[in-house]
Amino acid sequence: MTSQYQKCAPFVPGLLLCGAVTLAAYGMEAAEAHLFGRAWLESLVLAILLGTGLRTVHRLDQRFEPGIHMGAKLLLEIAVVLLGASVSAGALLENGMGLVGGIAGVVVLAILFSYFLGRSAGLPKKMAILIACGNSICGNSAIAAVAPVIDADGKDVAASIAFTAVLGVVVVLGLPLLVGLLSFTPVQYGVFAGLTVYAVPQVLAATSSVSAVSVHIGTLVKLVRVLMLGPVVLVLSLMGSGRGGARLNVAHLVPWFIVGFLALLGLRSLGWIPQAALAPAHDAANFFTIMSMAALGLGVDARAVLRAGGKVAGVVIFSLLGLGVISFTLIKFLGV
Repeated sequence: MTSQYQKCAPFVPGLLLCGAVTLAAYGMEAAEAHLFGRAWLESLVLAILLGTGLRTVHRLDQRFEPGIHMGAKLLLEIAVVLLGASVSAGALLENGMGLVGGIAGVVVLAILFSYFLGRSAGLPKKMAILIACGNSICGNSAIAAVAPVIDADGKDVAASIAFTAVLGVVVVLGLPLLVGLLSFTPVQYGVFAGLTVYAVPQVLAATSSVSAVSVHIGTLVKLVRVLMLGPVVLVLSLMGSGRGGARLNVAHLVPWFIVGFLALLGLRSLGWIPQAALAPAHDAANFFTIMSMAALGLGVDARAVLRAGGKVAGVVIFSLLGLGVISFTLIKFLGV
C-alpha cells in the first residue's frame, strides 16, 4: 500500500491544482448564467484561460508539474476513449470514401506547403519537417514520432512543441467563432475542426461548445488524419532522412487511446454497450475534458512564443492558416 502511495504522491499536487482551476471555471460559468441569463464563456474555455493566465503570470513550483502533465495528457485521452461509446461510425461513412480520400489529400498538401514555406523562410530542413508534420497531422504526437526518424536536434523539437502547445490553445478557443463567420453547418464544422485541430483530444474541446454532431464528425475525421502518421513516418524512414534510420515506435503511430476509442465505437455500433451506461460515459468524458483543459492551460506559458523567435512563429502560423484554407476548399469541393 505504501509503495502505491509513493508512486501516486508526485501527481497529487498538480491534479489538485487542476481540480481547483476546474471548479473555478464551473463557478464562473454558473455566475455568468446567473448574471446574464446565459454563459457566454463555457467552463471548458474558462478552464483553459484560467490555467494559461495563472501559468503566465505566476511561476509554478516544480512539484505541480507531474500532475499537470498527467492531467493534460492522460485525462484527455481517457475522455477520448469514453467518447467512443457515443459515436456512430456511420456518421463518417455517410459522406463516402471521397471524404476519407480528401483527408489524406489535405494531409499531403499541408505537409508539402508547410515544408516549402519553412525552407523558403530559411529554417533548417529538419525543423521544417517537424513543423510540417506537427501542423498537418497531430501536433506533439507527430513531432515525437518524426523526430527520431529524421534525427532532429533537441532544440528544434523543443521549439516546435512549444508553438504546438500555444497555438493548440489558440485554435481550441478561436475555432468555434468560425461557425457563424463561414456559415458552417454542424457537420461542416466538425469536418473542418477534425482537419485543422492539432490533437484528437483537442477536437473535443473545439467542438463540444457547438454540437454533438460536430464532436462526433470532428473526432472521426481527426482519427483518419492521425492514421496518416504511419505512412508519413514510414516514407521519411525509407527516404533515409536520419543517420541510418531509426526504428519505428508503434506506440507513437497508434496511440492506446485511439485503439480504445475504436473499440468502444465498435461495441456501440454492435449494440453491446447498455443504454444506461451511455449518459454516465458522456458525463465522465465531459468532466475529464474540462479538467484536462485546465491542465493544458497550466502547462502553457504564453511567453514561450516570444522566446522561440519571430521566424519560427511566422512559419507555424502561416502553415496553420494554409491548412485551414486547404481544409475549407475540400469541404466546399465535396459539398459536405
